[in-house]
Amino acid sequence: MTCRELTAFIADYLSGDLPPDSKIEFERHLDVCPNCVTYLDGYQDTVRLGRHACDDDDAPVPDTVPEALIEAVLSARSKPSQA
Repeated sequence: MTCRELTAFIADYLSGDLPPDSKIEFERHLDVCPNCVTYLDGYQDTVRLGRHACDDDDAPVPDTVPEALIEAVLSARSKPSQA
């Protein structure tokens, strides 16, 4: 497995949806590629932080956040899901 392939399979690996043979190749690559280990760690941190980013709906928005971004987020949150 190449580094590029690893990044394509990372979501399936973390969700447990990667087929067993691909999981073995994925983990074998991690054993020899410290850059991909670092990438995986960063990816996991990003997912974890993203899940908690909006835990407190009453938290104040920092002054450094552009008003246009705030409006876009609020607009997206008010639209019904199209799933």
